[in-house]
Amino acid sequence: MSFSRKILDWYEENKRPLPWRQTTNPYKIWLSEILLQQTRVAQGLPYYEKFIAKFPTVFDLANASEETVLKLWQGLGYYSRARNLHATAKIIANQYNGNFPDNYTDLIKLKGVGDYTASAIASISFEQPEPVVDGNVYRVLARYFGVDLPIDSPKGARYFKELAREIMDQEHIRDYNQGLMEFGALHCKPRKPECASCPLNDGCQALQKEQINTLPIKGNKTRVRHRFLNYLIVKDAEGQTLFKKREGRGIWQNLYEFPFVEAEKEIDKDVLHQEIEKRIGDNGIKEVVKMNDQKIIHKLSHQHLNVNFWLVTVNQELNEGIPLSSIQQYPVPVLIADFIENYLVNSNALENA
Repeated sequence: MSFSRKILDWYEENKRPLPWRQTTNPYKIWLSEILLQQTRVAQGLPYYEKFIAKFPTVFDLANASEETVLKLWQGLGYYSRARNLHATAKIIANQYNGNFPDNYTDLIKLKGVGDYTASAIASISFEQPEPVVDGNVYRVLARYFGVDLPIDSPKGARYFKELAREIMDQEHIRDYNQGLMEFGALHCKPRKPECASCPLNDGCQALQKEQINTLPIKGNKTRVRHRFLNYLIVKDAEGQTLFKKREGRGIWQNLYEFPFVEAEKEIDKDVLHQEIEKRIGDNGIKEVVKMNDQKIIHKLSHQHLNVNFWLVTVNQELNEGIPLSSIQQYPVPVLIADFIENYLVNSNALENA
Protein backbone atom coordinates (compact mmCIF):
# COMPACT_ATOMS: atom_id res chain seq x y z
CA MET A 1 0.00 0.00 0.00
CA SER A 2 1.34 3.43 -0.96
CA PHE A 3 2.30 6.21 1.45
CA SER A 4 -0.63 8.39 0.33
CA ARG A 5 -3.16 5.55 0.62
CA LYS A 6 -2.08 4.84 4.18
CA ILE A 7 -2.48 8.52 5.07
CA LEU A 8 -5.96 8.61 3.54
CA ASP A 9 -7.05 5.46 5.38
CA TRP A 10 -5.67 6.77 8.68
CA TYR A 11 -7.43 10.11 8.18
CA GLU A 12 -10.77 8.45 7.51
CA GLU A 13 -10.52 6.68 10.86
CA ASN A 14 -8.97 9.42 13.00
CA LYS A 15 -9.88 12.91 11.73
CA ARG A 16 -11.23 15.39 14.22
CA PRO A 17 -14.71 16.85 13.54
CA LEU A 18 -13.48 20.42 13.16
CA PRO A 19 -15.90 23.03 11.77
CA TRP A 20 -13.72 24.01 8.81
CA ARG A 21 -13.71 20.35 7.76
CA GLN A 22 -17.46 20.55 7.13
CA THR A 23 -17.12 23.11 4.34
CA THR A 24 -15.18 24.00 1.21
CA ASN A 25 -16.11 27.70 1.48
CA PRO A 26 -12.81 29.47 0.72
CA TYR A 27 -13.56 32.30 3.16
CA LYS A 28 -13.88 29.85 6.03
CA ILE A 29 -10.88 27.79 4.90
CA TRP A 30 -8.75 30.94 4.57
CA LEU A 31 -9.88 32.21 7.97
CA SER A 32 -9.08 28.90 9.66
CA GLU A 33 -5.64 28.69 8.07
CA ILE A 34 -4.67 32.23 9.07
CA LEU A 35 -5.93 31.70 12.62
CA LEU A 36 -4.06 28.41 12.99
CA GLN A 37 -0.68 29.68 11.83
CA GLN A 38 1.70 29.08 14.76
CA THR A 39 -1.36 28.29 16.90
CA ARG A 40 -2.61 25.00 18.31
CA VAL A 41 -6.07 23.87 17.19
CA ALA A 42 -7.35 23.85 20.77
CA GLN A 43 -6.42 27.52 21.13
CA GLY A 44 -7.50 28.58 17.63
CA LEU A 45 -10.91 26.89 17.55
CA PRO A 46 -12.70 29.35 19.91
CA TYR A 47 -11.29 32.26 17.89
CA TYR A 48 -12.53 30.72 14.65
CA GLU A 49 -16.02 30.38 16.12
CA LYS A 50 -15.93 33.99 17.40
CA PHE A 51 -14.79 35.34 14.02
CA ILE A 52 -17.43 33.38 12.07
CA ALA A 53 -20.15 34.56 14.46
CA LYS A 54 -18.99 38.20 14.26
CA PHE A 55 -18.09 38.18 10.56
CA PRO A 56 -20.12 35.48 8.76
CA THR A 57 -18.94 36.69 5.34
CA VAL A 58 -15.81 38.30 3.96
CA PHE A 59 -17.84 41.50 3.43
CA ASP A 60 -18.59 41.66 7.16
CA LEU A 61 -14.90 41.33 7.97
CA ALA A 62 -13.93 43.89 5.34
CA ASN A 63 -16.40 46.44 6.68
CA ALA A 64 -15.23 46.12 10.29
CA SER A 65 -12.78 48.56 11.84
CA GLU A 66 -9.22 47.40 12.36
CA GLU A 67 -9.63 48.05 16.07
CA THR A 68 -12.60 45.65 16.20
CA VAL A 69 -10.60 42.95 14.40
CA LEU A 70 -7.58 43.39 16.68
CA LYS A 71 -9.76 43.26 19.79
CA LEU A 72 -11.35 39.98 18.66
CA TRP A 73 -7.89 38.62 17.85
CA GLN A 74 -6.52 39.58 21.26
CA GLY A 75 -4.61 36.74 22.91
CA LEU A 76 -3.55 34.90 19.74
CA GLY A 77 -0.32 36.83 19.27
CA TYR A 78 1.49 37.52 15.98
CA TYR A 79 -0.85 40.45 15.38
CA SER A 80 0.44 41.06 11.86
CA ARG A 81 -1.76 38.10 10.93
CA ALA A 82 -4.83 40.02 12.06
CA ARG A 83 -3.82 43.16 10.20
CA ASN A 84 -3.13 41.15 7.03
CA LEU A 85 -6.41 39.27 7.48
CA HIS A 86 -8.32 42.54 7.55
CA ALA A 87 -6.40 43.96 4.57
CA THR A 88 -7.02 40.86 2.46
CA ALA A 89 -10.72 40.82 3.36
CA LYS A 90 -10.98 44.33 1.92
CA ILE A 91 -9.20 43.24 -1.26
CA ILE A 92 -11.46 40.21 -1.72
CA ALA A 93 -14.59 42.26 -1.03
CA ASN A 94 -13.70 45.28 -3.14
CA GLN A 95 -11.55 43.91 -5.95
CA TYR A 96 -12.87 40.36 -6.30
CA ASN A 97 -16.53 41.01 -5.46
CA GLY A 98 -16.25 38.63 -2.50
CA ASN A 99 -14.91 35.69 -4.51
CA PHE A 100 -11.55 34.19 -3.63
CA PRO A 101 -9.18 33.28 -6.48
CA ASP A 102 -9.45 29.59 -7.30
CA ASN A 103 -5.78 28.95 -8.03
CA TYR A 104 -2.43 28.98 -6.23
CA THR A 105 -0.85 31.65 -8.46
CA ASP A 106 -3.43 34.31 -7.62
CA LEU A 107 -3.97 33.24 -4.02
CA ILE A 108 -0.32 33.66 -3.08
CA LYS A 109 -0.46 37.29 -4.20
CA LEU A 110 -2.86 38.12 -1.37
CA LYS A 111 -1.49 39.87 1.72
CA GLY A 112 -0.56 37.43 4.45
CA VAL A 113 -0.95 34.39 2.19
CA GLY A 114 2.23 32.39 1.69
CA ASP A 115 3.01 29.11 -0.02
CA TYR A 116 1.37 26.92 2.60
CA THR A 117 -1.87 28.92 2.91
CA ALA A 118 -2.24 29.33 -0.87
CA SER A 119 -1.75 25.58 -1.32
CA ALA A 120 -4.24 24.77 1.44
CA ILE A 121 -7.00 26.99 0.03
CA ALA A 122 -6.40 25.87 -3.56
CA SER A 123 -6.52 22.17 -2.66
CA ILE A 124 -9.23 22.16 0.01
CA SER A 125 -11.64 24.67 -1.52
CA PHE A 126 -10.99 24.14 -5.22
CA GLU A 127 -9.41 20.64 -5.36
CA GLN A 128 -6.36 21.95 -7.16
CA PRO A 129 -3.40 19.48 -7.06
CA GLU A 130 -1.20 21.56 -4.76
CA PRO A 131 0.81 19.95 -1.94
CA VAL A 132 0.79 21.57 1.48
CA VAL A 133 3.93 21.72 3.60
CA ASP A 134 3.51 22.99 7.16
CA GLY A 135 5.37 22.09 10.34
CA ASN A 136 3.49 18.83 10.73
CA VAL A 137 4.15 17.80 7.13
CA TYR A 138 7.85 18.64 7.42
CA ARG A 139 8.08 16.32 10.42
CA VAL A 140 6.28 13.39 8.78
CA LEU A 141 8.25 13.60 5.54
CA ALA A 142 11.61 14.15 7.24
CA ARG A 143 11.11 11.11 9.46
CA TYR A 144 9.56 8.75 6.91
CA PHE A 145 12.02 9.50 4.13
CA GLY A 146 15.00 10.17 6.42
CA VAL A 147 15.64 13.70 5.11
CA ASP A 148 18.36 15.52 7.04
CA LEU A 149 18.20 18.86 5.20
CA PRO A 150 17.34 21.80 7.52
CA ILE A 151 13.67 22.63 7.05
CA ASP A 152 14.37 26.34 7.60
CA SER A 153 16.88 26.58 4.75
CA PRO A 154 15.96 27.55 1.16
CA LYS A 155 17.39 24.26 -0.13
CA GLY A 156 15.44 22.26 2.44
CA ALA A 157 12.19 24.11 1.75
CA ARG A 158 12.51 23.47 -2.00
CA TYR A 159 13.36 19.81 -1.47
CA PHE A 160 10.41 19.12 0.82
CA LYS A 161 8.00 20.94 -1.48
CA GLU A 162 9.14 18.84 -4.45
CA LEU A 163 8.97 15.66 -2.40
CA ALA A 164 5.46 16.51 -1.22
CA ARG A 165 4.39 17.06 -4.83
CA GLU A 166 5.82 13.74 -5.97
CA ILE A 167 3.96 11.64 -3.41
CA MET A 168 0.62 13.48 -3.14
CA ASP A 169 -2.66 11.84 -4.12
CA GLN A 170 -4.01 14.19 -6.78
CA GLU A 171 -7.39 12.50 -7.06
CA HIS A 172 -8.14 12.92 -3.36
CA ILE A 173 -6.08 16.03 -2.74
CA ARG A 174 -8.50 17.66 -0.30
CA ASP A 175 -8.57 14.74 2.12
CA TYR A 176 -4.95 13.79 1.50
CA ASN A 177 -3.57 17.21 2.41
CA GLN A 178 -5.75 17.49 5.48
CA GLY A 179 -4.91 13.91 6.40
CA LEU A 180 -1.16 14.46 6.18
CA MET A 181 -1.36 17.53 8.42
CA GLU A 182 -3.65 15.76 10.86
CA PHE A 183 -1.35 12.74 10.97
CA GLY A 184 1.55 14.97 11.97
CA ALA A 185 -0.51 16.76 14.59
CA LEU A 186 -2.00 13.68 16.27
CA HIS A 187 0.21 10.68 15.50
CA CYS A 188 3.70 11.65 14.30
CA LYS A 189 4.00 14.20 17.09
CA PRO A 190 7.15 16.20 17.91
CA ARG A 191 7.54 14.34 21.20
CA LYS A 192 6.51 10.78 21.93
CA PRO A 193 5.15 9.88 18.48
CA GLU A 194 3.07 6.74 18.40
CA CYS A 195 5.55 4.67 16.40
CA ALA A 196 4.39 1.25 17.65
CA SER A 197 0.91 1.70 16.16
CA CYS A 198 1.99 3.78 13.16
CA PRO A 199 0.69 2.62 9.76
CA LEU A 200 3.93 3.91 8.22
CA ASN A 201 6.36 2.22 10.61
CA ASP A 202 7.43 -0.52 8.16
CA GLY A 203 8.96 2.07 5.82
CA CYS A 204 9.93 4.87 8.22
CA GLN A 205 13.64 5.63 7.83
CA ALA A 206 13.88 7.57 11.09
CA LEU A 207 12.41 4.67 13.05
CA GLN A 208 14.74 2.16 11.44
CA LYS A 209 17.81 4.35 11.99
CA GLU A 210 16.77 5.57 15.47
CA GLN A 211 16.49 9.19 14.31
CA ILE A 212 12.97 9.91 15.53
CA ASN A 213 14.24 12.43 18.09
CA THR A 214 16.67 14.16 15.71
CA LEU A 215 14.46 14.68 12.64
CA PRO A 216 13.44 17.10 11.29
CA ILE A 217 16.50 19.34 11.47
CA LYS A 218 16.43 23.08 11.99
CA GLY A 219 19.55 24.99 11.04
CA ASN A 220 19.03 28.48 12.38
CA LYS A 221 19.09 29.08 16.11
CA THR A 222 16.99 32.02 17.24
CA ARG A 223 18.95 34.51 19.32
CA VAL A 224 16.81 35.70 22.20
CA ARG A 225 17.03 39.30 23.37
CA HIS A 226 16.29 40.10 27.02
CA ARG A 227 14.51 43.39 27.73
CA PHE A 228 13.46 45.05 30.99
CA LEU A 229 10.20 47.01 30.80
CA ASN A 230 8.48 49.06 33.49
CA TYR A 231 4.89 49.88 32.56
CA LEU A 232 3.39 52.96 34.18
CA ILE A 233 -0.27 52.95 35.17
CA VAL A 234 -0.58 56.69 35.68
CA LYS A 235 -3.75 57.68 37.54
CA ASP A 236 -5.04 61.16 38.38
CA ALA A 237 -7.73 62.22 40.85
CA GLU A 238 -10.39 61.94 38.13
CA GLY A 239 -9.67 58.25 37.55
CA GLN A 240 -7.96 58.90 34.23
CA THR A 241 -4.88 57.14 32.88
CA LEU A 242 -2.48 57.31 29.93
CA PHE A 243 -3.21 54.65 27.34
CA LYS A 244 -2.19 55.12 23.72
CA LYS A 245 -2.09 53.28 20.43
CA ARG A 246 1.35 51.95 19.54
CA GLU A 247 2.47 53.58 16.30
CA GLY A 248 5.13 52.54 13.82
CA ARG A 249 6.06 49.04 12.76
CA GLY A 250 6.42 46.18 15.19
CA ILE A 251 4.65 43.07 16.42
CA TRP A 252 2.24 45.16 18.52
CA GLN A 253 1.52 47.76 15.84
CA ASN A 254 -1.81 49.58 16.39
CA LEU A 255 -2.39 47.92 19.76
CA TYR A 256 -2.80 49.98 22.93
CA GLU A 257 -0.46 50.07 25.89
CA PHE A 258 0.56 52.07 28.95
CA PRO A 259 3.67 54.28 28.77
CA PHE A 260 6.79 52.43 29.85
CA VAL A 261 10.38 52.88 30.89
CA GLU A 262 12.89 50.48 29.38
CA ALA A 263 16.16 49.79 31.17
CA GLU A 264 19.19 47.57 30.68
CA LYS A 265 18.44 45.74 33.95
CA GLU A 266 16.14 45.89 36.94
CA ILE A 267 15.89 49.43 38.35
CA ASP A 268 14.83 50.62 41.79
CA LYS A 269 12.04 53.04 42.61
CA ASP A 270 14.26 56.10 42.99
CA VAL A 271 15.79 55.73 39.52
CA LEU A 272 12.39 54.93 38.08
CA HIS A 273 10.92 58.07 39.67
CA GLN A 274 13.38 60.21 37.72
CA GLU A 275 12.57 58.40 34.48
CA ILE A 276 8.85 58.81 35.06
CA GLU A 277 9.23 62.58 35.20
CA LYS A 278 10.99 62.46 31.83
CA ARG A 279 8.14 60.41 30.33
CA ILE A 280 5.04 62.16 31.68
CA GLY A 281 6.36 65.53 32.84
CA ASP A 282 5.75 67.25 36.12
CA ASN A 283 2.20 66.28 37.04
CA GLY A 284 2.75 66.32 40.77
CA ILE A 285 3.70 62.70 41.34
CA LYS A 286 2.24 61.59 44.68
CA GLU A 287 3.25 57.96 44.86
CA VAL A 288 4.91 55.16 42.88
CA VAL A 289 3.97 51.61 43.89
CA LYS A 290 4.86 48.35 42.19
CA MET A 291 1.68 46.39 41.47
CA ASN A 292 2.99 42.89 40.73
CA ASP A 293 4.45 40.89 43.62
CA GLN A 294 6.68 38.80 41.37
CA LYS A 295 8.53 39.74 38.23
CA ILE A 296 6.61 38.90 35.08
CA ILE A 297 8.51 37.23 32.24
CA HIS A 298 6.71 37.33 28.90
CA LYS A 299 8.33 35.17 26.22
CA LEU A 300 8.13 36.06 22.55
CA SER A 301 9.84 34.24 19.69
CA HIS A 302 12.88 36.55 19.68
CA GLN A 303 12.52 38.37 22.98
CA HIS A 304 12.05 37.67 26.67
CA LEU A 305 10.40 40.62 28.37
CA ASN A 306 11.12 41.09 32.08
CA VAL A 307 8.21 43.23 33.19
CA ASN A 308 7.03 45.21 36.19
CA PHE A 309 3.87 47.31 36.45
CA TRP A 310 3.89 50.47 38.55
CA LEU A 311 0.93 52.50 39.78
CA VAL A 312 1.84 56.18 39.52
CA THR A 313 -0.67 58.49 41.20
CA VAL A 314 -0.49 62.18 40.31
CA ASN A 315 -2.11 65.32 41.67
CA GLN A 316 -2.76 67.16 38.42
CA GLU A 317 -5.32 66.15 35.82
CA LEU A 318 -3.83 64.32 32.84
CA ASN A 319 -4.21 66.33 29.64
CA GLU A 320 -4.51 63.30 27.36
CA GLY A 321 -5.99 60.91 29.87
CA ILE A 322 -8.81 58.43 29.30
CA PRO A 323 -10.96 56.79 31.99
CA LEU A 324 -9.07 53.90 33.54
CA SER A 325 -12.41 52.07 33.66
CA SER A 326 -12.58 52.07 29.83
CA ILE A 327 -9.31 50.35 28.97
CA GLN A 328 -10.92 46.92 28.50
CA GLN A 329 -12.54 48.24 25.33
CA TYR A 330 -9.21 48.58 23.52
CA PRO A 331 -7.16 45.91 21.71
CA VAL A 332 -3.98 45.20 23.65
CA PRO A 333 -1.09 42.70 23.65
CA VAL A 334 -1.78 39.61 25.74
CA LEU A 335 0.83 40.83 28.26
CA ILE A 336 -1.30 43.92 28.94
CA ALA A 337 -4.56 41.95 28.79
CA ASP A 338 -3.33 39.55 31.47
CA PHE A 339 -2.26 42.43 33.68
CA ILE A 340 -5.64 44.13 33.32
CA GLU A 341 -7.42 40.91 34.20
CA ASN A 342 -5.17 39.82 37.06
CA TYR A 343 -4.30 43.14 38.71
CA LEU A 344 -7.04 45.57 37.79
CA VAL A 345 -10.26 43.59 37.27
CA ASN A 346 -9.70 41.09 40.07
CA SER A 347 -8.72 43.86 42.49
CA ASN A 348 -11.74 45.95 41.49
CA ALA A 349 -9.35 48.77 40.58
CA LEU A 350 -11.33 49.55 37.43
CA GLU A 351 -14.60 49.89 39.31
CA ASN A 352 -12.94 52.12 41.88
CA ALA A 353 -11.22 54.30 39.29
